[in-house]
Amino acid sequence: MSKTSVLIVGAGPVGMINALGLARAGVDVTVIERNAGIVPEPRAMTYHWTVLAGMQRLGLLDDMVAEGFKLHEMCYRILASGEVIRLDIDAVADDTAHPYAVVLGQDQLEQIALRKLAAYPNVRIDWNTRMTALAQDGNGVDVEAERDGNTVRYRADWVIGADGGGSGVRKAIGATFDGMTWPQRFVATNVVCDLEAHGWDACNYLVDPADGAVIAKVTRSGIWRVTFSEDTSLPLEGLEQRIHAYYARVLPRDMPYELKLYSAYNMHQRIVDRMRVGRVLLAGDAAHVTNPTNGFGLVSGMLDSQVLSEALAAVVQGRAPESVLDRYAEERRRVFAETASPTSVETKRLVFHSEDPERLERDLERLRKLAQDKELRRAQFNVGHRLQTPSVLDAIQRPAAPAEAVPA
Repeated sequence: MSKTSVLIVGAGPVGMINALGLARAGVDVTVIERNAGIVPEPRAMTYHWTVLAGMQRLGLLDDMVAEGFKLHEMCYRILASGEVIRLDIDAVADDTAHPYAVVLGQDQLEQIALRKLAAYPNVRIDWNTRMTALAQDGNGVDVEAERDGNTVRYRADWVIGADGGGSGVRKAIGATFDGMTWPQRFVATNVVCDLEAHGWDACNYLVDPADGAVIAKVTRSGIWRVTFSEDTSLPLEGLEQRIHAYYARVLPRDMPYELKLYSAYNMHQRIVDRMRVGRVLLAGDAAHVTNPTNGFGLVSGMLDSQVLSEALAAVVQGRAPESVLDRYAEERRRVFAETASPTSVETKRLVFHSEDPERLERDLERLRKLAQDKELRRAQFNVGHRLQTPSVLDAIQRPAAPAEAVPA
């Protein structure tokens, strides 16, 4: 049996950010992941300014910017009229040292975190290891997993479930996952093309009730993400042909392109009834899921992780009472329910479901005013403040944190 202070189930960005935060504090961490390595699927790619200070504290931001690029404005394109409305993110320059978003493929972010983790001897990652059972007592958690047809066992003081929307950890602790599944699926595609040569911005919300999309540049080398919506009643068979048909309707007709990757996935608006049960905590999609139109799904998980890793390290090291973990669970659940989810639903409505012409005109008039008024734009982008949770350690009387662990 392998023993560890903290066992993290899931080696996606949320699991790795938690692992890095704990490792830097000197906590022993084991991560188990059912996949054999990082999966290069077209998933999240844009990271809101509100997460960037935390990523800098973890030593990740410089690499993120070096491998990706900074995004300084959001663009709304109205397919029917050709109108373009641009919103400058620099409006929040007085509120943050990072008045921009960072564009980077989710798999690239995972690779950066993995490189950072390799420097810490107190971290172990077991790939190709699928959790099959979990049970806890007052002193710790027993986890069983399957690897190459064999059973492996772990004993941990604490467990973090970062294993996505289908979380086995969530199911094992009996947390409910309330909400709804959308009748549309998203089709995310990676395509090599040169939309900038045709006047497109690096990040575009294409507003249309039939052909709405999020179209954004992923890499400096010319890979773009085109994400559109289709009814879940359509069979997955024939999806590639439908992708090319969509491109023909929306992309410049004379532009050559090469389809590289695509993935279809159902969308949900769901949240757990609790993010902590005893010595088991949930983070990211294991705790809450949203449609990804405005990128608040992974951003919420990253913010969960920045708060949780700090709090759990303090508990493990005796610098804080366990009650700070309840505070984490309550606050991150509240923030998702009150801000991340409803904001994501509203953005999805505008981009993909703008059937009512009168309401669309009101929406566009609001966007036009935002484009012209810096203070209005600043207030709009400052929804990011409501996504954040201040350190849950701030409310307690605590000694100074120990010096950061030095990698061997």
